[in-house]
Amino acid sequence: MAISEYLGSRKNITGSVCGLAGLALTFTGLAGTYWPVVVLGLYGAGALIAPPERPALPDFPDPSAQLDELREDFGRLRGYLADVELPPAAAGGLAELTGLLAALLEPGWVAEALAGDPEGVHALSRVVRQDVPEAVDTFVRTRWWSRMTPGQEPPERHLERQLGLLRREAETLAAGLREIEVRRQETHTRYLEDRGGSAEIQGPS
Repeated sequence: MAISEYLGSRKNITGSVCGLAGLALTFTGLAGTYWPVVVLGLYGAGALIAPPERPALPDFPDPSAQLDELREDFGRLRGYLADVELPPAAAGGLAELTGLLAALLEPGWVAEALAGDPEGVHALSRVVRQDVPEAVDTFVRTRWWSRMTPGQEPPERHLERQLGLLRREAETLAAGLREIEVRRQETHTRYLEDRGGSAEIQGPS
């Protein structure tokens, strides 16, 4: 620890307070001729009992900031997908999936609800940054090899299944967010009903 850091540390502050108490004893004559030892001893004791310095927590971005970054990555993903030629069925499935992802990432009350679900943000991030690019890129590479070795299962079937699974995962996330809003609405209804019942019991003043 540097000298400048130690001067402002809890150990030095606590030790200094105890040292001042030693000086007070000296001025009252209680420390006697050994006052330097008393002052230093009290300073050392204060430094020892002082709580240790607590390192500052790392400054991780909050979910809202993570969503802002995720929107930028989603924009780059859509630019990449626009340059990929897909069979009609796979292209339709991809359009449904990206439309759902765009709705979940749209700034507003939906994104605010999503920001309150860190696991949901993580799941959506994985779909955008890993699952969709991997599914499409693997299809593109496998399709080239399938042309050289015909007779294998068409790679678009795997892509269609993968996109279907990812769409259902996104739909599950959306359903979970909707359930949160439903419970919030029901809670408010019960609150108003309870408040109305209390008013009836109390009657007019």
